[in-house]
Amino acid sequence: MPLTHRNRELAFSINDVGRLLRIYADHKAAQFGMTRAKWAVLARLDRSEGLKQNELADMLDLQPITLTRLLDQLGDNGLIERRADPDDRRAKRLYLTPAARPLLERLSDLGEELMETALAGLSEPEIAALLESLTTLKENLRHAVQRRQPSLERRYG
Repeated sequence: MPLTHRNRELAFSINDVGRLLRIYADHKAAQFGMTRAKWAVLARLDRSEGLKQNELADMLDLQPITLTRLLDQLGDNGLIERRADPDDRRAKRLYLTPAARPLLERLSDLGEELMETALAGLSEPEIAALLESLTTLKENLRHAVQRRQPSLERRYG
């Protein structure tokens, strides 16, 4: 197969894998009355509690209005709370509630199951090589994006 065809097929395959992973994640998250988008919000807050809404929107590559709807729903379900920012009275910081912790544990287990399904048939060395290759691709693209638009550094970092 010529190099240009192989590269194009690789790009299509990466895109298809990402799309199918998102579809499957939505399907699995529905077991808990969740969507992949809500799951992503909870997971990001689990890693970085106390973010401002605009910071979280940048990290998740979401429009602020879209994130507001997700946060409202998660707040209505008692999973997140908004607290006043001590340094900016107009801003709110986002935190998980204690009720979110058991759900995050179940979602984490679900994520492991999801990836076991996706990685079935690959050996540990193949998975390690795949991760290393995808990390290289990600870094190459991150640097290319940052050279073009430095303000996007946070979003894709």
